[in-house]
Amino acid sequence: MHHSSKQTYRARWLLPIDGDPIPNGMIVVDSGIMTLISPFQDSQVEGDLVDLGDVAILPGLVNAHTHLEFSDLVQPIGQAGMELADWIREVIATRGMVDTNTRQKHVLKGHAEAIASGTQLIADIVTTPLETIPSNTIAFAEVLGLSQARGDERMAQAEQHLEKNASPDLQASAAAISPHAPYSTPLPLLNHCIETAKRNRVPLAMHVAESPAERDLLNHGTGPFAESLQALGLPVDQFFPWAAPSPLVHLIDLLAKAPRTLIVHGNDLNESEIQRIASHPNCSVVYCPRTHHFFGHSQHPVAELQAAGINVALGTDSRASNPDLNLWSEIQHLLRHRQDLIPTEVLRMATANGADALGRSTTHGRLAIGMPANFITVATQADRVDQLWSDFSSDSSSSARPAPHN
Repeated sequence: MHHSSKQTYRARWLLPIDGDPIPNGMIVVDSGIMTLISPFQDSQVEGDLVDLGDVAILPGLVNAHTHLEFSDLVQPIGQAGMELADWIREVIATRGMVDTNTRQKHVLKGHAEAIASGTQLIADIVTTPLETIPSNTIAFAEVLGLSQARGDERMAQAEQHLEKNASPDLQASAAAISPHAPYSTPLPLLNHCIETAKRNRVPLAMHVAESPAERDLLNHGTGPFAESLQALGLPVDQFFPWAAPSPLVHLIDLLAKAPRTLIVHGNDLNESEIQRIASHPNCSVVYCPRTHHFFGHSQHPVAELQAAGINVALGTDSRASNPDLNLWSEIQHLLRHRQDLIPTEVLRMATANGADALGRSTTHGRLAIGMPANFITVATQADRVDQLWSDFSSDSSSSARPAPHN
């Protein structure tokens, strides 16, 4: 039986992301590329008509920050609301020395879970070496080490990772780099990471302003992080406090030297830091709503970041601080708990904004003519846009699914 290279998909709603939701919409696909996106009209159907029924079609979701290597965990580490510095100590203890093979298995398991729940692009922080980077994944080699030997070893692995996996097509590189955090990555090592990102022309991601304890450490060399690092036998006085008058503003300016920068978490950013990020158009912030909730941090400045014109994307973080890797659940969490955010903006954070942050705006995160037809569906009975949002936040649409393809 001969299959036409064209199909037309019809659904109760289409959410292009760059435009308003379209009720009773249609998408024409030719050889895997979208050629028409519009309200349904019989006269414009091409090839086989596939009526998907009572669903909304959305672009595949973009998870802009996760650690797939923790995907073996059945539940988060530690207790909800615990101090971040103590949690990190528990994470280090839990991981111990996981060998490369086991780590690879965990990554593939997490990848399968994310893809099955509608995610189509993943920014994964990896402990190198990693034998195989799964499809649809940008693997950010994690670099850290307050001891010279550890820092050198992580940096050498990261450079090998980039050599092996960076692509001459900058839009398609499967590898990137991630200096871990200001409490674990001293300035010389951070600068080395930034130079490496520039040389290889790849994105850079770093955990920044994760908690007030991080600020205490950078400003004064004191607090829970200082105590945790001392307990691990690390030379706190050698690296902290930072000499800069505003350490986080200084850090943001440094990070902005990379081709693209993902500032991860940003739970504790203040007004001057938000303005500084806004001054660097190549910087995005990645917000992980359910991880933020797990630690009981004070309200996330996501609305202030958006108001400042900053590109904000969403991530799941890892199963060490989150019950699962389902990005749709992050969307639902925000629709339920952050009524101050505009629902279309919440969806944009999980799609187009993530693609933009990662330099993949031409292949992911939008329904647009000329782009690959990798869409997903979410069940809805809505007749009006406001009903659509209440359907999305209810349990009846608890999952997003990859759309069927002919």
